[in-house]
Amino acid sequence: MPHAQTDNLNIAAFDRMPSPDEITRAVPLSDTAAKVVLEGRRTLEAILDRKDPRVFIVVGPCSIHDPIAGLDYARRLKALADEVSDTLVLVMRVYFEKPRTSTGWKGYINDPHMDDSFRIDEGMEKARRFLLDVNEIGLPAATEALDPIAPQYYGDLISWTAIGARTSESQTHREMASGLSTPVGFKNGTDGSLDAAVNGVLSASHPHSFLGINGQGQSSVIRTRGNAYGHVVLRGGGGRPNYDSVSVSLAEKALTKAKLPPNLVIDCSHSNSWKNPEYQPLVMRDVTHQIREGNRSIVGLMIESNIEAGNQPIPADLSQLRYGCSVTDACVDWATTETMIREMRDTLRPNLSLRSAG
Repeated sequence: MPHAQTDNLNIAAFDRMPSPDEITRAVPLSDTAAKVVLEGRRTLEAILDRKDPRVFIVVGPCSIHDPIAGLDYARRLKALADEVSDTLVLVMRVYFEKPRTSTGWKGYINDPHMDDSFRIDEGMEKARRFLLDVNEIGLPAATEALDPIAPQYYGDLISWTAIGARTSESQTHREMASGLSTPVGFKNGTDGSLDAAVNGVLSASHPHSFLGINGQGQSSVIRTRGNAYGHVVLRGGGGRPNYDSVSVSLAEKALTKAKLPPNLVIDCSHSNSWKNPEYQPLVMRDVTHQIREGNRSIVGLMIESNIEAGNQPIPADLSQLRYGCSVTDACVDWATTETMIREMRDTLRPNLSLRSAG
């Protein structure tokens, strides 16, 4: 008599997913893109090591949903990056995976057609192609690592990685971060606490062994060396921002107590702007003032920015989507982005040498 079934009771189907190697063969890394990725990583590492006095800014749409508008944005950002490169290093925010509090569109990889068809196989290839295009424009790219398998598919095209506020406390994401090839920013918790982020940086700095997949898509025990370039991202939380000088000082002390480098990135969005994009420039001006007055722990910032301001719901008729406007969190528009970044550059440039290691 056969045993009663005890597993997969809530599984509707197992659809085959192409392996990382298959996706990479379909969208191979070019020499141009590889050079941009490696230079981006080296530059960010030099900033974190205090060998480069510049400040990096991770800037771009809350999420990518239209690759045409996304590349339009990338070309604009590349021109601005070249203009301010003596003081600031611009990295394009390229987010494909959106963690949801309850329900909602989960991002370009999960549902590239935005119609609940969930063609993850297509979404992964499209996402890799978009990242390749961004790097070939000459911009290093940043993303949030949400799915622990996804970096195997496009990690070779990323220069900076974020671990989000909802996952900084996750052992799975700390282990994954320990093996990533990029610097990794751990965001403070949604309640504003620093412990998860600081402990995340500490955990990721050590070697780990965990289950994952290799390039052929086979289940593997992944053994990591540890990531020496973890740092904390302050994004506010618990009903208050934490970009002010007192919060920054407390974060510095927490990192120093954990015997970690006091490297901080300030997220101008999320709870630091009360989720109102119009406040992002105010946050940036405050942080710029702190740096000008001598703060050396703030090494970077994040801005949610798009071609058009605000955000929009996803309509049933996708032809009605407004070009260059976010379908997730609201963003500042391109004109505001240029003004914010140029103002920061003009303010910091005269005293940039003072941030050099002495």
